[in-house]
Amino acid sequence: MAPVLAVLFVVSTAESAAADSSACTHHFSGPQICIRLEGRNDYNTVIGFWVNPPKRVKSRPVSLYWNGKLDSTGRATRVGRTLSYKWSSLMTGTNTKLCVKFKGSQRMACQHTRWVGDRVSP
Repeated sequence: MAPVLAVLFVVSTAESAAADSSACTHHFSGPQICIRLEGRNDYNTVIGFWVNPPKRVKSRPVSLYWNGKLDSTGRATRVGRTLSYKWSSLMTGTNTKLCVKFKGSQRMACQHTRWVGDRVSP
């Protein structure tokens, strides 16, 4: 049993070291709201996307929340079966809770920024 616990520990710690991360609402029947952070440490690009919105929806306002407070709102546009909007090059700090919420959906997706060190990407 000990080797299994060691493998689980390695997998879970490796996941938290990733510079880029994403999270989605866990509702598998219908639309799903997601947030993706791309960057390193305290500088990130934030992408909010809505997978499988109603077919008639071509664009929709999406809001970015920063530690629970409304920061800004953009207009997500449709590409295929997804609406998305990108906030580029934000100084988010570390251990910051970022969330996205689309108008017309009750769901909110959130992700925390993390310090991953001074690694150089390959």
